[in-house]
Amino acid sequence: MTGSSAAAVNGGTPVRDTAQNPWPKWPIYDETEERALLEVLHSGAWWSVEGTQGKQFEHEFATFQDAKFGVNCTNGTAALEICLRALGIGCGDEVIVPPYTFVATASAVLAVSATPIFVDIESDTLNIDPNLIEAAITPRTKAIILVHMAGRPADMDAIPAIARKHGLYLIEDAAQAVGAAWRGTRVGAIGDLGTFSFQASKNLNSGEGGIILSNDEGLADKAWSVANVGRVRSGRWYEHQVLGGNYRLTEFQSAILRAQMTRVPDQTERRADNAEYLRSLLEGVDSIQLMRKDDRITTHANHLFTFRYKKEAFGGIGYANFVKALAAEGVPATTGYVPLYKEHLFARFTLKEGSWCQNSRTPNYPALVLPECEAICQDLVWIHQTALLATHKDMDDIATAIAKLGSVLK
Repeated sequence: MTGSSAAAVNGGTPVRDTAQNPWPKWPIYDETEERALLEVLHSGAWWSVEGTQGKQFEHEFATFQDAKFGVNCTNGTAALEICLRALGIGCGDEVIVPPYTFVATASAVLAVSATPIFVDIESDTLNIDPNLIEAAITPRTKAIILVHMAGRPADMDAIPAIARKHGLYLIEDAAQAVGAAWRGTRVGAIGDLGTFSFQASKNLNSGEGGIILSNDEGLADKAWSVANVGRVRSGRWYEHQVLGGNYRLTEFQSAILRAQMTRVPDQTERRADNAEYLRSLLEGVDSIQLMRKDDRITTHANHLFTFRYKKEAFGGIGYANFVKALAAEGVPATTGYVPLYKEHLFARFTLKEGSWCQNSRTPNYPALVLPECEAICQDLVWIHQTALLATHKDMDDIATAIAKLGSVLK
């Protein structure tokens, strides 16, 4: 089959010609960022210890996310490791984590010589399933790291209650969730500590960067010490009381972040509007499954718009080929993560190949099967946040492309 009635991947005309009608570019910037960078350049204070940009950003971002304290750092991966070190978590300890997330959520646990314990996700939220957490708790468990996957807050009623009941620390991995809120409170400040990433793809970005938030001054100070080579705020410059590293953010990055912050409210609103409109177009489409709505989520950050495709409704086409066909129609679609416990990194831990903690309980990660995560990894389609900065007409193209494939691939 050829022509407009065929799938573009098979020679048909795509729904959208992205050469003529491109999707929004990212990052978005103008003379605001240029002025901010020049101000730091000419100040000569490029180092956060000497400058003011980093300190101002810590305060501004923490306030925006409803937290009292912020500690800048090099990236979101480092932020997670800093949190674990600040909480005294190490060899022999266990930390509960979800399996559908970026590797850093779990590798940070290994980095402090603790053991990640994977708990399955909910298929219609992508977040860790609160109903499965308690069964994974042992006397070795010290913390839970939840992820606000795709910018959707995890269940911040049930999970903090479980953490309190068992005396566990709660860390929010909010790398994808700038601006997201649960019952009117922004995430990252509901648990004991919250981490954010400002890597290039994120809704707020400086190429690389991260921050740790808390409402507990003592924990924030401990995180600051780890991020500042073990110094303490009240100590001498060459006084190092704990094991830390140099995880400081530069003044240039902080200046960019402060400039980018001015766009966050408008961009968050635009993504939410387009996501809701796209959802309205797709709610009646039987060939796909959308994520569950939850009125307790007062703001979804929409770092990703996600849906599950039903293989049988598209002629039995495989996952990778379906996403390829959708992309050929001009839709910026991608596949997502694989189950983290299937990564060779965790097989090496099981085999004790490397300098791992020898006092830990060693899960057999290669034998682990978490059914909801494994199913999601075979049919979940991602559309990144940049597409949601477009218009309703652009959302029409996404819905049209899905409907077209449902027709021509049968």
